[in-house]
Amino acid sequence: MEMKKILNPDHWKQYVKPGDRVFIGSGAGCPTALIRSLLGKIDELNDLEFVHILTLGENPWIDPQYKNRFIINNLFLGATSRKAVNEGYADYTPCFLSEIPGLFKEGVLPLDVALVQVSPPDEHGYCSMGVSVDVVSSACESARRIVAQINSNMPRTLGQSFIHIDKLDAIFEFDELLPEHNPVELDQVTLRIGKYVSMLIEDESTLQMGIGKIPDAVLHYLKNHSDLGIHTEMFSDGILDLCERGNITNACKGIHKNKTITSFCLGTKKLYDYVDNNPHIEFHPSEYVNSPTTIAKNHKMVAINSAIEIDLTGQVVSDSLGYQFYSGIGGQVDFIRGASMCPEGKPIIAISSTAKNDTISKIVLSITSGSGVVTSRGDVHYVVTEYGIATLRGRSIRERALELIQVAHPKFRDSLLEKVRDQFWVPSYQKHKPDLVPEFGDVDEIKIKFKDDKNYFLRPLRPSDQRRLQEFFYSHEIDSIYQRYRSNLTTMSQNRAYKLVNIDQTNDLGLVVIKRAGPREVIHAVGRFFINNDGKSAETAFIVSEEKQGLGMASKLMEHVVDIARKRNIKQLMGYVRNDNPRMWHILEKHGFQKFPNEDVSERLYKLTLNESNK
Repeated sequence: MEMKKILNPDHWKQYVKPGDRVFIGSGAGCPTALIRSLLGKIDELNDLEFVHILTLGENPWIDPQYKNRFIINNLFLGATSRKAVNEGYADYTPCFLSEIPGLFKEGVLPLDVALVQVSPPDEHGYCSMGVSVDVVSSACESARRIVAQINSNMPRTLGQSFIHIDKLDAIFEFDELLPEHNPVELDQVTLRIGKYVSMLIEDESTLQMGIGKIPDAVLHYLKNHSDLGIHTEMFSDGILDLCERGNITNACKGIHKNKTITSFCLGTKKLYDYVDNNPHIEFHPSEYVNSPTTIAKNHKMVAINSAIEIDLTGQVVSDSLGYQFYSGIGGQVDFIRGASMCPEGKPIIAISSTAKNDTISKIVLSITSGSGVVTSRGDVHYVVTEYGIATLRGRSIRERALELIQVAHPKFRDSLLEKVRDQFWVPSYQKHKPDLVPEFGDVDEIKIKFKDDKNYFLRPLRPSDQRRLQEFFYSHEIDSIYQRYRSNLTTMSQNRAYKLVNIDQTNDLGLVVIKRAGPREVIHAVGRFFINNDGKSAETAFIVSEEKQGLGMASKLMEHVVDIARKRNIKQLMGYVRNDNPRMWHILEKHGFQKFPNEDVSERLYKLTLNESNK
């Protein structure tokens, strides 16, 4: 190692000059000791501009004592930089993570100096950028001078992560532990969100997710999935368990098979030890990892991101809360668009339905004044809260509003529905807010397989199912319509369909079996009961599409209908079945219904008395 490369703290002016734009290394790779050395000589320098994305650790350069000495330009905000920006002594520049390298390379933000942290050189002279390759790689390529802190605690990560020591203008040898980000305990709301998101993830999917409670909750419910892959900007502790269990194999990825691809990692020492010299994990620059065209090459790409609030048209706010900036655009749009371009891809926004102890709804009629839209309404395919899955792609504003009200917190659903009526987004005959079916438990959607071994979902019927129900009706043969509706019904008007889906689920009941084809949901079976005037009995009815009959859908719906009726203390269920519908006779008889005399000789009357003997 050439002695001239060893940084003498008294000679900082050889590398950093007044007016320079200085890049600071990212995440857990932020070279804190190196920056402290520079700050010790800051009186000799003027008008510097520090540029960086998220940095973990102390961030001493953001201390208010320096606010009149230099500019801080944040391309993504953390807790310390957020305070500085919102108090007016630091700047925020919104940009896609995938495009930050271009800002450096194309001279939009030309860099004079890059301050980075690397591992010790190997026998060939190559240092690894370790836990943060992201935009550090492009900063090193673009900066006129590079000063590096060499830290023996920096993992030697593989991929496009290396820089030769000859490229470093000066080095500062200082060992310190990398800052850690510890996982937080998962609460019940977050676990419900995770369970719903997991229902959208199929075996062999490739995943992108960030750090925090929601990603960890999703991973918690993927322990029965197989051959998952990882292509993500951020690698966190939550993924480790699935790697060690064998759920993540990367065997089915469209690119980089058998490899986990990331650009930086953030977490605990266990994570940093895991990525050290691990040939199964590759770190690549953000311009590659976050490129939507690269992301789209993966197999069944699932991108999971979060938000601060979402309006009823699907606009996503995620970098600001009103006029207060909170984080940044980051990689959300990169991965949302990449996943949407991928065959069978799923871009998902996952959020809790409320904030501040359930006093504020995160699903709103219109975004808060001053807030910025990060992800447009045209980019959003799925929104998931603890109350379910809203499917937005290809849905009208009316349908989107109803889908999103369905997953809003119940205490805000009435007011949201009233507000969208004022905007004429839903018709006047849309009477009921979407209701919970409490008998389902915390999660009101069940992923289920029938005899064809395909994945279906059983859930309550919703107001936003109006068009789906019309499509279901018109898919039937005439005989099926006659058997179900007991009349020669030839049309299913919008008004009639609304009446059928717009029910009070706390009184009557409507359940459906659906199949998801991407963001399209197709109804294949419906099961219901309607409370009779006596308030103690209910009439039940079922219909299954011709192509799915014989798979067990009606029986599964019957199980839930009977169970919910019993829990609601309904004393008797009854059903009228035409004589030419033997399949339905057998289902009713299988579940304990008995035949009774009926005045109409063209159909049979079945009754089930609900008491202890039926349990």
